[in-house]
Amino acid sequence: MKKFGVCAAMILGIAGATCSADAWADNIMVTKTPPPAAAPASPPPPIPCDSLWNFVTTACPLTWYGITVYGTIDVGGGWQSHGTPFSPTSAPGQDYLVQKASNRALWGIAPNGLSQSNIGVKGNEPIGAGWSFVFDLEAGFDPYSLRFANGPGSIAQNVNVPLTSQNGYADSSRAGQFYNSVGYLGVSSPTYGTLTVFRQNSLTLDGVLAYDPMGGSYAFSPIGWQGTTCGVGDTEDCRYSTALKYRVNVDMFRAAGLWQFGGYGQNNAADGAYQAQLGADIRNVANGVLSVDAIYSYVRDAVSASLTGNPTDANGLPIAPFTPQFLTATISNDTSVMALAKYSHGPLNLYGGYEWIQYAPPSDPQTSFTDIAGDTITGLAASTASPNGITAINNIAYTAGCAAATVCRDKILQVMWAGAKYAVTDKLDMIGAYYHYAQNNYFATGPNVGCSGSAHAQCSGTFDAVSAVIDWRFAAKWDTYVGFMFSQVNGGLANGYLQRNNIDPTAGLRFRF
Repeated sequence: MKKFGVCAAMILGIAGATCSADAWADNIMVTKTPPPAAAPASPPPPIPCDSLWNFVTTACPLTWYGITVYGTIDVGGGWQSHGTPFSPTSAPGQDYLVQKASNRALWGIAPNGLSQSNIGVKGNEPIGAGWSFVFDLEAGFDPYSLRFANGPGSIAQNVNVPLTSQNGYADSSRAGQFYNSVGYLGVSSPTYGTLTVFRQNSLTLDGVLAYDPMGGSYAFSPIGWQGTTCGVGDTEDCRYSTALKYRVNVDMFRAAGLWQFGGYGQNNAADGAYQAQLGADIRNVANGVLSVDAIYSYVRDAVSASLTGNPTDANGLPIAPFTPQFLTATISNDTSVMALAKYSHGPLNLYGGYEWIQYAPPSDPQTSFTDIAGDTITGLAASTASPNGITAINNIAYTAGCAAATVCRDKILQVMWAGAKYAVTDKLDMIGAYYHYAQNNYFATGPNVGCSGSAHAQCSGTFDAVSAVIDWRFAAKWDTYVGFMFSQVNGGLANGYLQRNNIDPTAGLRFRF
């Protein structure tokens, strides 16, 4: 049914290319010759598509009476030095980033390399006094399998599968829902801001998309592929299904706030969340524009899904024969502070970002709950991480009992990045970026306090990635790209990995309408 839903949505979207619209005419006011001091008139809105040919070859939107159907199809291919087979359900589709199961060199299809393929419908309808009614419903999918993106489902498919035989998987806030991107409605005013409700991006996800030089790319950005930064430490919290979000701009300044008011039962990966943001666009800084934003976040009882159970040796390497693994949900209270900056000057854009993330024991230890993919996760007890069949719940990752004969303190993860984008022409961009993660040693007692090796996941560790891309927009809705990302993991962050690095030269073609 999910595959059929995506196909139907795409067919309806293309069929809409034959529709024209009269709604835009209401926004065009015919006047007499304006006085000399009047500001120049705003450009008229784009003319909607009136044929299939125009839909494919021009920038015309699929708009009908103020409602727009839009989407992205991103396909490609590539090679990985240490990869895993294609996954038809995970959001990225490929393990572009080095993962625990990464173990072989391979060629393969490369979906969603530069951006998530999606299909959506949105609207912005004036309701009077300067206010508009707004809505947006969007789903991400895999362009090869045509399945809705389902991160937790891709993990569940590898339960009881030995490490060396697993295909690509990645936890995600996209969990097979028809609204797995966004699904919100609200009101908007140029003066008083925008207030929206239901499924929305976290403020930190909006920050990553705006300040990552790779724009949250799966194939070329670790903060796009893995979602640790946008989810305040756990990728399942990059989006909230029941949330109230407010944004407002006042001159050069902006502010935003988000409140997740539902829990697990409302398709959230947390029992509550709060975010606040302040930012500004400062003009005439060395003849350019400096944009800055700061975001504070707190997430209660956040969920992170993973596969665990394979024993490791003294160096943190998995031991053969590789035993089947079980699905584990780690529960924690997460806090973060994110600082973002971008400088624009002509064809050059410089980017930088930093996030400090704290993982602490959960407010409400869990024994059983339903995750965002609709699967029931259970554990034998709230205070242990013992498997119960094929699932387990770990409430003690950052407290007493995190490892044998030890006590763990809060985990601190720092993520930082910098990069640049240069427009060689108005159709050709060159992009480069560097990313660095640093984890503290969060053993509080025991013989491993201060360890920095890969023998234990609680030891300090680092992750580094460097990437480069050339993107050519050769037509109004089309672009093609080629690039690579080299990623490497060390210390405690490498615990349980078969290989420690990967390089993924990838080329793709993207159609956006």
